[in-house]
Amino acid sequence: MAQTVQHVMNLVYTTSSFSKFYKQSTVSEVSNNNNGGLLIHFWIVFVVPQAKGQVLCEDCVAAILKDSIQTSVTNRTSVGSLQGLAVDMDSIVLSAGLRSDYWSTTGTGTNCMYDLYADRLHEHFPLGTRATSEGTICYFKLIASVGHLIRLSIVSLHIGADNCITDSLTIYDSLMPIKDKVLYRACEPADSLVSLVSTNNLMLVIFKAAQVKEQKEFHGYYEVITQERCGKAIVTKEETGYEGRITSPYYPSYYPPKCLCAWNFQTPQKSLGVALKFHNYTISEKNIKGCERGWWKINERMYCGYYVDHQTVFHITSSAASVELQCSSKVSEKPLLVEYGSYNISQPCPPGHFKCSTGFCIQQMQRCDGVNNCFDESDELSCVIPEWNCNSSFAIQDNLLACNGVNDCENGKDEQNCTHSIPCTNHTFKCRNNICIRKQYARCDGTVDCVDGSDESSCSCGSSKISNLISRIVGGTNTEEGEWPWQVSLHFVGAAYCGASVISKEWLVSAAHCFQGSKLSDPRAWRAHLGMQMQGRAKFVSGVRRIIVHEYYNSRNYDYDIALLQLSAPWPDTMSHLIQPICLPPSSHTARRGDKCWITGWGQKQEADDEGSTVLQKAEGDSGGPLSCQSIGDGKWFLTGIVSWGYGCGRPNFPGVYTRVSNFAPWIHKYVPSVL
Repeated sequence: MAQTVQHVMNLVYTTSSFSKFYKQSTVSEVSNNNNGGLLIHFWIVFVVPQAKGQVLCEDCVAAILKDSIQTSVTNRTSVGSLQGLAVDMDSIVLSAGLRSDYWSTTGTGTNCMYDLYADRLHEHFPLGTRATSEGTICYFKLIASVGHLIRLSIVSLHIGADNCITDSLTIYDSLMPIKDKVLYRACEPADSLVSLVSTNNLMLVIFKAAQVKEQKEFHGYYEVITQERCGKAIVTKEETGYEGRITSPYYPSYYPPKCLCAWNFQTPQKSLGVALKFHNYTISEKNIKGCERGWWKINERMYCGYYVDHQTVFHITSSAASVELQCSSKVSEKPLLVEYGSYNISQPCPPGHFKCSTGFCIQQMQRCDGVNNCFDESDELSCVIPEWNCNSSFAIQDNLLACNGVNDCENGKDEQNCTHSIPCTNHTFKCRNNICIRKQYARCDGTVDCVDGSDESSCSCGSSKISNLISRIVGGTNTEEGEWPWQVSLHFVGAAYCGASVISKEWLVSAAHCFQGSKLSDPRAWRAHLGMQMQGRAKFVSGVRRIIVHEYYNSRNYDYDIALLQLSAPWPDTMSHLIQPICLPPSSHTARRGDKCWITGWGQKQEADDEGSTVLQKAEGDSGGPLSCQSIGDGKWFLTGIVSWGYGCGRPNFPGVYTRVSNFAPWIHKYVPSVL
């Protein structure tokens, strides 16, 4: 069969418009799969001069193959004929690969390749390796018996935290490194268990480690499991409250792509509806853009799902409910847990909860907290700041100021009879001795209000060890360590994705388009790398607690392309020689002739590059990165612009477009009032 397929592929491409570039077709694997028939993994090898590199594309190569198939229309199937071979059109996936991948998966060029077969159900087969030499790449081909699936559990992973260029662990839903078949990719060390399930009886694991100065390894195990049917009919009890749960397929593993679940709920009374409590997840009505992470259909209405850091409750105002989950068609997703039960339709939200206009119930404490918990901002509308009475003649406008360590009442009544310490609010600054001061008046005013002086530490902005080198990232040169202390590299699931700028101890500013879509808007998937010159060598790495995209951001024309990110932990004072905030320009600020302006980032050094720079460059950088301009007067550096968009990369007569930060000074101060 392998020889037949190679012969047919050879006929197709030697007679195509790419014949002068075509070299050979090589079948790498032939295996049975769960859908019947055979699954063929093959390479089509082309040799193309660099000058004509843009001529050959994946879609073009795929089109030639599909056009060669006489598609059958009988029974409305996608099965066609190619030189006598029955081919399912929907199974054809073509993806460009590296020469090193080609040699390795054809069995040459590496001594770290394993073909592993398993047919015993639920037995744990160990899997792992350790990098022993420079440039280690190991391939593990996992094959289960037909009709079964593979569950891979990653117990520990020790690699360098970079952008997946040097170190990575990648799991494919195939036996070839096809990018459209990536189930999961890790580019940072991890000790928490991650479990993944294939959609077929095949899986490929690739472990890559460029340097072995420190220990680099991964350990885990795989097992053969049976296919699960997801969904069932559920009749709820007469008592209101949560009584059971439904989960994503193969819970608590990540659920695989293309799965489909269907639950049918029935309550015993017409007055009772169905309540669904999503854990760290929420849904909202599907818009014209569609759903990136799969979709839900509830009584014929469509919803998109989003991962959040809190519970949400969705009420179905009907005694009968049909609930369907259609999984994403691309990658594995985090496991889902949903509690269900009956509720009284006339009383949709339980005590202590607030009902969003979307129909969700959130805890009352999440109302008027400055966070868009309802996703439509209905929880933040019509918020009145409550008063706290000092005495009969004086009141303060924020009851959160009581028991915060500051005498806001003249008689100190707000700090009397305090039995516990309340954390500093958004309007206060916490000294190192745990005393709170009113930061909008006392922080960074030149006067030491904290006994330890912590209120005046790290108050300077816009200072840099700037050199006189002049260049651009497109044709650019390296920077010096600490030269751009506000530069941040944002990593999405381990890969360098966008740039950002430090504006305070725990806040960054970036571009809104970096977080477009439900997947990119999940703060838990991001890591901020600060104090970094070389990718993978950050002096401080923090998770992201919160992402605030400007409410007027327009993805079609990039208007209002600005976003704020709150770090999970502030950067330490010990890093102040390498990490410093850049000054935010006032609304009246403009860049003038003679001002020195620079772009920094780890972006591409020429348009044809697939990978960015490892060393921080000066000039045209990452999306979301800073356009830094130095004031002629005091020499301070201001965040004049944010890299937004452009035509191509560094092309003549096509200037880059930047977000004018001075226009958004009031918007930034609304969320970060203490920023300089």
